[in-house]
Amino acid sequence: MDFEFSEKSRHMQTAVRQFIAEHVAPRQTDYERVVEHEGVFPPPFLEDLKAKARTEGLWNLFLPGLKPDEPGTALSNLDYAPCAEIMGRIDWASEVFNCSAPDTGNMELLHLAATPAQKERWLKPLLDGKIRSSFAMTEPDVASSDATNIRTSIKREGNEWVIEGRKWFITNAADPRTKLFIVMGQTSPDRSEAHRRQSMILVPADSPGLRVLRNPPVMHQVHPNGHCEVLFDKVRVPLDSLLGEEGGGFALAQARLGPGRIHHCMRAIGCAELALELMIERSLERRTFGQALHEHGTIREWIALSRIEIEQARLLVLKTAWLIDRHGTKAARREVSLIKVIVPRIEVAIANRAMQVFGAKGLTQDTPLPDIWTHGRYLQIVDGPDEVHLRSIARAEVRAMQKARGL
Repeated sequence: MDFEFSEKSRHMQTAVRQFIAEHVAPRQTDYERVVEHEGVFPPPFLEDLKAKARTEGLWNLFLPGLKPDEPGTALSNLDYAPCAEIMGRIDWASEVFNCSAPDTGNMELLHLAATPAQKERWLKPLLDGKIRSSFAMTEPDVASSDATNIRTSIKREGNEWVIEGRKWFITNAADPRTKLFIVMGQTSPDRSEAHRRQSMILVPADSPGLRVLRNPPVMHQVHPNGHCEVLFDKVRVPLDSLLGEEGGGFALAQARLGPGRIHHCMRAIGCAELALELMIERSLERRTFGQALHEHGTIREWIALSRIEIEQARLLVLKTAWLIDRHGTKAARREVSLIKVIVPRIEVAIANRAMQVFGAKGLTQDTPLPDIWTHGRYLQIVDGPDEVHLRSIARAEVRAMQKARGL
């Protein structure tokens, strides 16, 4: 395995880092003031930043299959991973480069399975950063970690699909720029194969019967783009709104989540790096009992453990990216589960240590540490809870042993 970044990747890392330092980081205070205190979203300066990033070629970096006539700079998963880490240090930075979830995963889906007409209507404006989108799979009334439990109904009536169901934790549903919902539901509930009962459907956000019911706080944080509860009350869309084949929803969901989890994990590693940097800076500034904080054995251990954990996690994510680039998402299924478990856990652990080093200040919004801690904590639930991934890892290990022993 060779995890060396290409010259193209190294150039893009430098460019992304410099762009954030010069144009994004200086607007962090403005972002907090406008969005969090004045309640204006999206902030008015965001489009200017996006236009500038696109002009400089820092656009749609996440999509390896980007075509020559599509806007952006295509990078492999391995080459994009460090760029995602750099973006992850500021939670809204990835949108500046049109590289933010869930749009990235939705663009991958449309790139993979959409018809030419669907691409013209939805993929093109997403690639241009003109609209945003949501992915509606999780439901409040069933354990959605098992996707075969999904109960939203998608029934064919004449020349239309009729959608009935309730979804929640739907990112971007509160964003006024969101024009598309990719909805997963059951089109064939009686089919014997449980994984062939679901399909995906493209639903315009202004469809009659589609209602955003609420944007619940997530660990006392209200996200302006939303993690919303959404009702589909007999929503009707044309038959040509089906994405891919009928019964192919589960397979599409699996294809979507592989690269997306790499992006999530690398952004989380960027957060963990920031937390470690803040911890070290604080340990140099403060003294207790006649010593700088970093001279105390406990703090030294926390710094060392945090560095070890970040390096281990980063290497595992890069291995996963390399496997997907070389052999496809299916070949990296185990590794995708491995990183999805370990990276959020180390993000939480390192943020927790940094908060402890900061003392009372670490519990306030005077530092980004509470947000980093919260981000890592909810990543242990979204895109599949830890327990589901641990189950998958254990089953793969047991099967490998059984095969080795001829069982």
